[in-house]
Amino acid sequence: MKSFKQLAGALIATATLAIGLSQSALAQQEAPDAFVKRISQEVLDIAKSDKEIQKGNQQHVLEVVQAKILPNVDFQRMTSLAAGRYWRQATPEQQKRLIEEFRDLLVYTYSGAISQVRDQRIEFKSTRGGADDSEVEVRSEVVQSRSEPIQINYRLEKTPTGWKIFDINVFGAWLVETYKGNFASEISKGGIDGLIQALSERNKKLANGAPRPAKAS
Repeated sequence: MKSFKQLAGALIATATLAIGLSQSALAQQEAPDAFVKRISQEVLDIAKSDKEIQKGNQQHVLEVVQAKILPNVDFQRMTSLAAGRYWRQATPEQQKRLIEEFRDLLVYTYSGAISQVRDQRIEFKSTRGGADDSEVEVRSEVVQSRSEPIQINYRLEKTPTGWKIFDINVFGAWLVETYKGNFASEISKGGIDGLIQALSERNKKLANGAPRPAKAS
């Protein structure tokens, strides 16, 4: 039986990938809830039909994540929010390293769970935010057989290239807020460099022989 963390990881991976499968002009014009609804079904179909994903081919999953998720997530904003007031204290080079390591951490954490997708389907609730808002919250519920529905919400921002995700809520906990406490703890012990080192060491453990995610251009 899959652990609670594994299940949560699989659901977050599905939800996150659902945000990131398209950079088309249509995606830029769509309302955020319509965008998420359309792409969610696409990613579920891919996860269920891709034999390499089903077999747990880690390199293939990483390639899918890098191609479909990374261009559509605002990792700079996500990292700065998680770092909180310490973000302004970091040098430009430290900020760059933090973004890279935090991005790699999320890639490793959630790419390994994509192959667990089986019979899940996503139902959408009301969206928080108006049509003209630059930030909205799209609320959804992951339904699966023999298990209780899982609430997954997304915070999206409107950018010149379309909607991008900058936070995810699973089981009532926002991802950024969860990591904010961890970041503050590491910084209090070893400063910004200490946090970078801690993230780097954790990424090495998560990689477990998998190819390291390519650096963002």
